[in-house]
Amino acid sequence: MSVVSLQEALSEEDFGGKAVQLGAALRARLTVPPGFALSVRQVNQIAEGEPEAMAQVRELLAQVGPSVAVRSSAVGEDSANASFAGQHLTALAVRTQDALVDAVKQVWASGRSDAALGYRRKMGWEGEPRVAVVVQHLVAAECAGVLFTCDPMTGADERVIEATWGLGEAVVAGLVTPDRYRISRDGRILERTAGEKDLAILPLPEGGTHEVAVEPERVNALCLDDERLHALNALAARCEAHFGGQQDLEFAFVGPNLYLLQRRAVTRVG
Repeated sequence: MSVVSLQEALSEEDFGGKAVQLGAALRARLTVPPGFALSVRQVNQIAEGEPEAMAQVRELLAQVGPSVAVRSSAVGEDSANASFAGQHLTALAVRTQDALVDAVKQVWASGRSDAALGYRRKMGWEGEPRVAVVVQHLVAAECAGVLFTCDPMTGADERVIEATWGLGEAVVAGLVTPDRYRISRDGRILERTAGEKDLAILPLPEGGTHEVAVEPERVNALCLDDERLHALNALAARCEAHFGGQQDLEFAFVGPNLYLLQRRAVTRVG
């Protein structure tokens, strides 16, 4: 099959690691936004302008919209040995059928960018890139970020969290100094250091995102309270139990509701 719900994405050769891992998280009843996985073959056909393939992807917007995130799920991406973090395009707040088709084409092309091809060569990978795609309901996050189940610099056995207001891309792209938190495995909060979060990335009603200035009183205010930190610690424990090994997670909060957006193995420490 060329397009399946994330729960049905089982083959990394067809749908890439990100889609398969999100599907596994959904089957484990973790709170992952709903979505679909497009196979490598389907994405190739869309990049070539094949009408039937483009028509099929257009229909997905009504099923998981009104606003979706379009993410790469290249074969080998988010694996135990290679993350491709920052190498492939993510399109956020896609709200029209035409924009969805364009986003899939752009993700396909990003797998062939100089940076992505250079990373493949560095990893010793040969052959044509195989890029599958995830089309997923966009969570309009109040705050979001990343969580590691070990310190990515020292390897210490503790949760390390970085978070900011709005969508987590402000953290991933290094646009703000995020809040930093450390939590012990038994849930004790070891550190909470406020960052300087002077801008937030928010979805636009017409599609796409924009950067907005954060209100002065929130720039240095912590965006995660105790309740949210304990929810993240519980999510980390569930991911460790289900997937095994150290976890690199992306998350978002809407009110008290926590969503798992991406999951990969920690590929490097130090």
